[in-house]
Amino acid sequence: MLYFENREIVTPGELLAEGNYIAGNNTYKDGSKIYASRLGLVEYEEHVVQVIALNTVYIPSVGDQVIGKIEDVSIFGWTVDINSPYKAILRATDALNKPFKQQKDELTSFLDIGDLIFAKIIAFDRTIDPILTIKEPGLGKITQGQLIKVPPAKIPRIIGRKASMINMLKRETKCKITVGQNGIVLISGSSPEHERLAIMAIEKIVREAHTSGLTDRIAEMIRKEKGEKQ
Repeated sequence: MLYFENREIVTPGELLAEGNYIAGNNTYKDGSKIYASRLGLVEYEEHVVQVIALNTVYIPSVGDQVIGKIEDVSIFGWTVDINSPYKAILRATDALNKPFKQQKDELTSFLDIGDLIFAKIIAFDRTIDPILTIKEPGLGKITQGQLIKVPPAKIPRIIGRKASMINMLKRETKCKITVGQNGIVLISGSSPEHERLAIMAIEKIVREAHTSGLTDRIAEMIRKEKGEKQ
């Protein structure tokens, strides 16, 4: 027996399911009963019961694309803050397309403390710091736009099924929107007003991520705002 609708908000200790089910993330089993161990959205998938935490820290995963800030420079590369308990490493060999001399000064001319990058995690197993690369197409130093930080658990909602939400946001706000899996979103528009619309829309998505019909409501809100400003 299931005690909630799919993607309903549940609190720790609430009974989620009873019977022949498997306890997934953020749940625990007592006999044949499965309970929530975190505040979040309950998700039933076949025989697995799990809770998607509403506010979680970002745990790196190989293949994730993230937005990070350079924190330190050494003769071998850079230390990067990726909004996670783990500091990431960008090695010079994963950033430069040419041979380099092992001199700190040369690396700071390419990326210095405080610079922002869009990178991909290429290695991480919790015994070593996450390793980044910016040598793939679309990655590299960020030179313009505004950043907005959201709970990492809300990133899938901002992207939407088959990228439906993010594509709608780009189309309606006329902004380039780069989403980091680590909960940082870069918004770059042709005007401050376009960027304001995109930020407002993303903030609404975060607040109402647990509701249905959200894509249509966000699109309607953006169109209404654009109409009022014209």
